[in-house]
Parts: sequence; structure tokens; C-alpha cells
Amino acid sequence: MGLMSKLLGGGSASTEDYVELDVDDFDANASAAQVQIRFAEISEKNDVIDIKDAVYDGDIVVADIIRHTTSDRTMEHITDELKQVAREVGGDIVQKEDDQLIITPGGVSVSRSKIGR
Repeated sequence: MGLMSKLLGGGSASTEDYVELDVDDFDANASAAQVQIRFAEISEKNDVIDIKDAVYDGDIVVADIIRHTTSDRTMEHITDELKQVAREVGGDIVQKEDDQLIITPGGVSVSRSKIGR
């Protein structure tokens, strides 16, 4: 499966699907970045605490929720908590298919349409 199909939702991805690039090959200094994209996995309710902290700190979080179904009561509670965080910071939250939540801090929104459509 190609990179574009992974980015556009053509299957689920794991940490093995990402390749770490050598920062020395780029001009940008990663430590100087004001906003980071963080990846998380929600396997239990306590995982929400770290996600909330990251969003309050101004980071974007892509959370894997594959272990839960969207009709799961725990998942409903988790989603409600994360919606509240997004509202509090003036950010955004979207669910990508059944496997990911994307939560952003204030000043960052997630488009509901794909590029080129």
C-alpha cells in the first residue's frame, strides 16, 4: 500500500508504517517548532489524560481508537471528554473513519473534505 493511500484512509497504519527521517537533511529545526503532531493510542480511559495535556500544550494529536467501536460506551465518554477539550482551547476534533480521532489546539481546524474533491 502506497503512502498516499495510507494518508487518505486506504487501510490502518501502525508505527512500523512510519519512517523516521534524519532531521539533518532538512533546514527546519524540529525543536524550534511551536506545534507538533503527536500520535497516541487509546486503549483505556486513562490514555485520554496525556492526549488532553498535549492539546492544552498546543499540539495536534492523532489518536488510534481501533480497539474500541464507535458504539462502545467507553468510547462515547472518551469522545465527549476530547470534544470538551477542543471546545475549551478553541480547537477542532474529527473522527476519521472508525479508527482515528484528530484533535487540534486553538487556531487549527481540520477540513472535512479531501484535497482534489
